[in-house]
Amino acid sequence: QVQLVESGGGLVQAGGSLRLSCAASGRTFSSYVMGWFRQAPGKEREFLAAISANGARTGYADSVKGRFAISRDNAKNTVYLQIVSLKPEDTAVYYCAADPSSWYTLPWRTLSEYDYWGQGTQVTVSS
Repeated sequence: QVQLVESGGGLVQAGGSLRLSCAASGRTFSSYVMGWFRQAPGKEREFLAAISANGARTGYADSVKGRFAISRDNAKNTVYLQIVSLKPEDTAVYYCAADPSSWYTLPWRTLSEYDYWGQGTQVTVSS
């Protein structure tokens, strides 16, 4: 069992940057694949990025490549999402998710495959 708490959201101007954090409880964080998703008003939750348990492998949605960067610090039980060049269309609630499956077997782009979710952090980008 793992509990996830996101932080770092807020109101930011277009062109700015943010670093979201997701702190996990539990001693097995380092064995989990971690993912970031977001849900804008009136839209479905969408995949953004994922990272393997040891941080060696990452994957991104095509729409965010080059602007979003996922990383993790297993010593701190935390996964991060760095976002640069923010756009108004990035406005959404951002969620982190965790799953104990192997990176090589987990469909990490698919939100339904993740066992654990945080409550989300709101990001609002003003134009």
